[in-house]
Amino acid sequence: MTDAFLAFSRAMGNDLSTPRPEFQFPGLKPGDRWCVCAARWLEAYRAGYASPVVLAATHAAALEVIPLRALQQHGTA
Repeated sequence: MTDAFLAFSRAMGNDLSTPRPEFQFPGLKPGDRWCVCAARWLEAYRAGYASPVVLAATHAAALEVIPLRALQQHGTA
């Protein structure tokens, strides 16, 4: 997660930063790893707010939504 991605996600109606104890969700902060849906990540990518991607942990089905080049541009180990 990055500050920019979290702020973008919150602005788009998906607040991942705020803890939600009733769902045992601690809230995310920059540097955290979290699985996000491919469509949301692509939306952030197109807006210039994509977070890093752990390519080894990314399901091949993500390629049905996100171009490989976009994932590679933001890939980490």
